[in-house]
Amino acid sequence: MRTAAALAILGFQVAMIVYARFVPSRYFCWAPYDIQTEYRLRVEVNGRELTGREIRARYRRPQQGTDNRSPQHVMDIVAGYEERYGRNDHARVTMRYRVNGKEEQIWRWQQS
Repeated sequence: MRTAAALAILGFQVAMIVYARFVPSRYFCWAPYDIQTEYRLRVEVNGRELTGREIRARYRRPQQGTDNRSPQHVMDIVAGYEERYGRNDHARVTMRYRVNGKEEQIWRWQQS
């Protein structure tokens, strides 16, 4: 019985590592974080651009920084906050990011 349980846990971990290679976020597995994301946030709330301090207070992330995970991690933090707490703020967020030093990309969130 113990052997079956150990094999089931090991099999689950292997399956999640394989799964993580094909999705943008890697929350529920032990897959290695082999990417480095540099990002900059620009946030406008009710037509006013937020300062770096206000962005940190809002998302608990610095306005500009690095994350050793997928850029989806920062996107999920921003979208999660806006969908839960910022629904009435008319926020517009632009995130410029670069993965592993490659070409810069842009992600935008705007409440619809």
